[in-house]
Amino acid sequence: MSGPPLAAPPAPFPVILAGPSGAGKTTLRDRLLDEPGSPYLFSVSMTTRSPRPGEREGVDYRFVSHADFEALAKDGALLEHAAVHGERYGTPRDNLDRAREAGARLLLDIDVQGARQVRRAAPEAVSIFIVPPTADRIVRQLRGRGSETPAQLERRLAGARAELEAAAEFDYLVVNDRIEDAVAAVSSVVATHRGPAGRLGAADREYVARIVRELDRIRGEW
Repeated sequence: MSGPPLAAPPAPFPVILAGPSGAGKTTLRDRLLDEPGSPYLFSVSMTTRSPRPGEREGVDYRFVSHADFEALAKDGALLEHAAVHGERYGTPRDNLDRAREAGARLLLDIDVQGARQVRRAAPEAVSIFIVPPTADRIVRQLRGRGSETPAQLERRLAGARAELEAAAEFDYLVVNDRIEDAVAAVSSVVATHRGPAGRLGAADREYVARIVRELDRIRGEW
């Protein structure tokens, strides 16, 4: 006699990477995607801005008009969306559907505001906050771009501070000092995550608070 049908395995949960500018999220994301047998499917964002040289439709972004973006947002077709410097950015909901169909984990590299929206839309998502080992790393990374005025740099540093202040909302903290260690740490979090993790513990919150204090000191010395 056959028993009851086996329950379908749970869908792989999405993985959110967020953190301040200069934390190395993009490098970490790319390394996770390039790992042999990577379980991830990258969440390609949608934007209303024009493609930059070398950017490819459906690979770097999905490029749409403002009217199309607004219609999708109104219809609930975006997991999250935001306005940045006059352009719109968002995560298409069908990214999550495609990842589930493929049995892959959707990997999202988004800002704190977007992470909040995704957690509301997909409560099963695990959120990982990426920080550099020091505030100086943030400053050096942003200065190294060489394309911003002092006023623009200050705005980015203020934005980085605001994002650091939101770290306590996340499930896990990963310090991105050596990229190999950060990749291993994220992989360990994903492999061992078994449900709602709560929010950061006291030690992790103090680690982030130290970086905020360092950043305030550096900005105050300019």
